[in-house]
Amino acid sequence: MGESAPLDLSALVKVPVHVGIIMDGNGRWATARGLQRTAGHQAGVENLRTVMRAAAEFGVKILSVYAFSTENWGRPESEVRALMALFGQAMEREYAALMENNVRVRHLGSKERLGRSLATRLDQIIADTANNTGLTVNVAINYGGRAEISEAVRAIIAAGTPPEMVSEVLISEHLGTAGQPDPDLIIRTAGEMRLSNFLLWQAAYAEYYSTPLTWPEFGREAFYEALLAFGQRKRRFGKLNQ
Repeated sequence: MGESAPLDLSALVKVPVHVGIIMDGNGRWATARGLQRTAGHQAGVENLRTVMRAAAEFGVKILSVYAFSTENWGRPESEVRALMALFGQAMEREYAALMENNVRVRHLGSKERLGRSLATRLDQIIADTANNTGLTVNVAINYGGRAEISEAVRAIIAAGTPPEMVSEVLISEHLGTAGQPDPDLIIRTAGEMRLSNFLLWQAAYAEYYSTPLTWPEFGREAFYEALLAFGQRKRRFGKLNQ
């Protein structure tokens, strides 16, 4: 990888603590280049390494990435198999770098349907990075926001919680992001303008940023531009300016 262009990090006057990214457009990136869709997914996995490094450099503390939704099982079986293989290969290949760079990995979603090998590898990397104190990366694989909320409600009911004790705080404590602040910024690539079932509860007051760049094209400089734009937003959380 070549030298990164110098950026004025002092211009990032308000860096979001938690950034969520809907990584869209891998297939379109590949198709536009006459490649198979799997080549686009491979490029997307490679780009995640770049964006993770940029997040740490820019001062982001938590990065949540939407890798595979519950709806993505409806894609062609060959593409799903290729994606699962890519996830496993990426975890194995990036393990040393994650430890060296003090990155903590957490999983959002269900491990069901992931296959024993991938689920075991995911469990291992979560356990091994649990005490790392640098960037936290929430990897959403087999994840859906509605499913996450439904599971939280089921757990609260199963615990015998009286209805009057159910609160927004309690529900948040039963989500995959428990113990983390809600995302300040949600970025979506490839020009789409929807959340697609990503962090529905947590993103209630997140700022939204859409870029026409596909995910493999969304590198360090594009991430920097998104954070610059975030810094210009006035977050009122339903209130008037003070």
